[in-house]
Amino acid sequence: MKASRLLSIALVLQSHGRLTTKELASRFEVSRRTILRDIEALSSAGLPVYAERGRHGAIVLDQSLRLDLTKLEPNERQLLRAIGLDADHLSQIGLRSLGQRTLEKLEARSRHSESHAPALDDVIVIDHSSWFTTPKSFDLSELLSAVRGGKRLIIKYRHSGTDSARTYTLDPYGLACKQSQWYLVGDVEGKARMFNTARLLEVDVLDFPAQLREGWTLSQVWKELVHSFTTRPDVTVRARLRSNRLDLASRILGTRLISATKGHDGWSTVTISYPDIESVRQLLQFGDHIEVLHPRDARNRMRELAAQLVAAHA
Repeated sequence: MKASRLLSIALVLQSHGRLTTKELASRFEVSRRTILRDIEALSSAGLPVYAERGRHGAIVLDQSLRLDLTKLEPNERQLLRAIGLDADHLSQIGLRSLGQRTLEKLEARSRHSESHAPALDDVIVIDHSSWFTTPKSFDLSELLSAVRGGKRLIIKYRHSGTDSARTYTLDPYGLACKQSQWYLVGDVEGKARMFNTARLLEVDVLDFPAQLREGWTLSQVWKELVHSFTTRPDVTVRARLRSNRLDLASRILGTRLISATKGHDGWSTVTISYPDIESVRQLLQFGDHIEVLHPRDARNRMRELAAQLVAAHA
């Protein structure tokens, strides 16, 4: 484990140049004292790494010496093949050929492995597509080029449920793919936003550099957006749900399902978080398997929606 951690520390420092002992300790889930011992071991082995003293000190790798630390072990190559973007996703961003060449290189290297055990990608399948959806065919290669150009964008975007488009000035961090949907991620007036690329109507590249928040990466901004999107418990709904529908509720509601307590009568008490009362219409898909109990506004809204459905099907 220590040898693997030493190599990982060297790789991280080569990528970042300098990191504090606190940052390294947090990344590798060890104590700061352990990190200092690891740095001493790396230095003793001849790696040009040293610790800066002072309040703003850090662990620094001499960037004048570039090290080839990227040779992959057989299991690491197999893992890359198993978890890589599928062909459809690569095609959408114009990287199918690059992905194919990468796979061919990985295959060629793996044939020389002496292990007779099944490869990871022979016993693991990771399907990035969603259930009951037809993969969309669209080309995002030009959008990817625009984002990689580091320029500010003007986009025309149609929000869900609307017919008209709005115009935004966007400083892009990059593209993110979640459940087969691609999102353009960037700052609008300094605030993180995500835009479903399927509803992008126009994208214009300005001759002006993107003004990104210092120190922020696409990964960090995406995590911030996902967290804010999934943790907005402005309304807490309590309901009775048939216990044999709990698995379905877990799939449909995801992180909105806060808790579920099974009863002895075939019903469970569930707690669900929503950003607003109107969102309870999602619960209509449970039909007569659910009864909203609290708050009163949510219960009343369910009754109104049910009455509208009855009238529509009279």
